[in-house]
Amino acid sequence: MKFITFAPMIDVILKKGKEKAVIHRHPWVFSGAIDQVKGKPANGDIVRLVNAQGGFMAYGFYNDQSRVALRLLEWEEDVVINKDWFRHKVAVAVASRNHILADGNTNTCRLIFSESDYLPGLIVDKYANHLAVQILTSGIENVMPVIIDELQRLLKPESIFDKSDASSRLHEGLETSNIVLAGNTPPASVEVRENGIIYNINIAEGQKSGFYCDQRDNRKILASYTRGKKVLDCFCYTGGFTLNSLHAGAASVTSVDSSALAIETLKENIILNKLQSTMPVAIQSDVNKQLRVFREEGEKFDIIILDPPKYAPSRSALDRASRAYKDLNRIAMLLLNSGGLLATFSCSGAMDLETFKQVIAWAALDAGKQVQFIYQFCQPEDHPVRASFPEGEYLKGLLCRVL
Repeated sequence: MKFITFAPMIDVILKKGKEKAVIHRHPWVFSGAIDQVKGKPANGDIVRLVNAQGGFMAYGFYNDQSRVALRLLEWEEDVVINKDWFRHKVAVAVASRNHILADGNTNTCRLIFSESDYLPGLIVDKYANHLAVQILTSGIENVMPVIIDELQRLLKPESIFDKSDASSRLHEGLETSNIVLAGNTPPASVEVRENGIIYNINIAEGQKSGFYCDQRDNRKILASYTRGKKVLDCFCYTGGFTLNSLHAGAASVTSVDSSALAIETLKENIILNKLQSTMPVAIQSDVNKQLRVFREEGEKFDIIILDPPKYAPSRSALDRASRAYKDLNRIAMLLLNSGGLLATFSCSGAMDLETFKQVIAWAALDAGKQVQFIYQFCQPEDHPVRASFPEGEYLKGLLCRVL
């Protein structure tokens, strides 16, 4: 891993008429908006972005292999981007999460959220005394030595593990990675706490980490509705909603996921939290198939949770994803007792909330049901949405009363 040199910067000239997004401080400049590059910057170098008249606009990471050719860092010309600049951004992001971890009931959260924390392409998650990072841009790849050093200085973690296996690295000309960056290899099982619930996760081997902290608040909110209820948790993964529901006193919880490893981990987490006396049911199956089995068997539930994987990775996939979301929610509505609750989520950034509401309305129409939206879920504060970067808002959800 090379380290970036803060040498005199090359000018990248923006096409005339393409200034608006930069002026509004959106951090992306697409390759089609660039008129000329005065020199040959290496991918990941910091360059100066200037307008057609040569006036300064911003500094940013350059990459000619990416559709996003520039990821902007700083809009003030007199600010020096050096090692201290990156250390400061890391320190500010980490400090802004301190209160989430202060009471000890939670020891896992997202510490750095890419563009939303002004460090494009860097994600850092804390799992107890271990850190997992994703390095998704060539610019961040170059400055990782100073970022790692600052994370060690601030947090003294037992390990920093690179989980950069995202396909988006390929768009930046980077290979995937899964290695220890600092400290020891994390153990096969790391115990984390979220809102007092305990989870065993495998940082090195799990998909991402085996745990998603972006549903922290939503798990707690939804659990408050589950006491005495018959709950179905679909796409349960390793049990976030299941464990919170059981802990809140749900009468029963049935959990469904296609992954054998997820189901096995869920069962271990149930035992870990001493919740096995509630007789939860865990089923390894394709969710769409299992919902149809429940329908054929005449099963009914009081609360159904739908937290599927990303159906719309891009705008071009939105129509197909909308159909998938509609069919999934339609059959779930048919499995609810009258007045039951459907908690339905989309983690697709391309699916905005209003479109998602429309999809649910279509599902209700096809199911012959009436639906009231009674709560809107969102991502928690450690996944902030930057005002100039609405693309950072990816997680949305609806709590629906189905009549």
